[in-house]
Amino acid sequence: MTGVQTCALPILITSANTEIAPASGSASNDVNTETEETEAGEPDGKFTYSGYFDTYYFANLNNPASRSNLGSSGISRGFDRYSGQFQLGMFLSRMSYSFKNTEVVGEIGFGPNAEYGSYGNDFRYRWGTVVANSTYSAIMIKQAYMTMKANDKLSFTMGQFGTHIGFELIDAPLNFHYSINNTFNAGIPFYHLGLKANYVVSEKLSLMGGVVNGTDNINDNNRGKSFIGQITATPAQGLVIYFNTIQGNEGNARANGADTASYFGVLDIVATYQLSERIGLTFWGMRGTVKGEFQGSSYSAEAKHWSGANLYVTYKVNPVFSIGTRLEYFDNKQGARALLTNGNGTDVKTVTLTGNISLADGKLTLKPEFRIDAFQKQKGALGEVLPQQFADADGNFTKSSQATIGLAAVYKF
Repeated sequence: MTGVQTCALPILITSANTEIAPASGSASNDVNTETEETEAGEPDGKFTYSGYFDTYYFANLNNPASRSNLGSSGISRGFDRYSGQFQLGMFLSRMSYSFKNTEVVGEIGFGPNAEYGSYGNDFRYRWGTVVANSTYSAIMIKQAYMTMKANDKLSFTMGQFGTHIGFELIDAPLNFHYSINNTFNAGIPFYHLGLKANYVVSEKLSLMGGVVNGTDNINDNNRGKSFIGQITATPAQGLVIYFNTIQGNEGNARANGADTASYFGVLDIVATYQLSERIGLTFWGMRGTVKGEFQGSSYSAEAKHWSGANLYVTYKVNPVFSIGTRLEYFDNKQGARALLTNGNGTDVKTVTLTGNISLADGKLTLKPEFRIDAFQKQKGALGEVLPQQFADADGNFTKSSQATIGLAAVYKF
């Protein structure tokens, strides 16, 4: 799930999912072609190419027989899914072309994380692109959109773009921590396809609003559209607050084309504060609600909720090394989302400690990371032993928590 952003790591705080910045996954030192004059004296447009590649190795202290971090839910981790083995993340190529007040951006991803991040377009989902249109190419498109600036304050964007909701992103260079948290992975959308407008009211306030097919799927599963919105406020120096939402009907239409009376909505707040040159603080909180269906899920007559709360603290030791921690609580006890234990609703507390080692003038970042996830223990009514979230060395789900430790390498260009 990502916003449209520039890459600025290593930094004290990463940006929230804002909607105006150039593009997600682009490096701060993009290789650009300079504007040139044609024979007629007309300026040519500017072409930019950039991207990144990431890879990792993590050990799981539970030593699960499957060598998987996914747990019984199948989504206990987002991208760093495997333990005890070297793994690829994503090779992302970003291309953009701008001319006068217009720009087109395309991001093509290859590798496991490209597939995980575009899961709604995977052939395994009956409403996805492969079944509907007999093509796999949509899986590789991370973002593809056009932007037109009507004037200095108003701009319009149309196409597929990363979500504005939340603080964390799909792109490894844009997050301080390598592993994505449960709130991002299980709580909010990854991307949308639609039209949005951004209006800069002043230096301290900007507004975004738009309509999209839905969430995490380029094909609309019904005739309705969802509304997306964002308010960005800068009330004081170093403090930026984002209010985000998506509201709409995400239930599948019936065979006769009629939409079901379903509802899907997320309310979200991100506040970042640069306490000093070295210390950065961020709070991210969200609450989601679903009633009826969600993209073909089982029907629920009663509204179900889920929520997440996250606190990030980063400290820049020197220009080469920074360290940060993430404290998270994710509540899915009503079973509204897919992060379940033994098929039941659950909650999870997570602590992550990550270092950022900047090499080669910031092009290469090494990220050593230690993470603990502690899920609610499953207990039977008569005290019987129930399967837990994580597997042990014998392949039995006897563990309610897991700890992983390892290293990721991220190269941006």
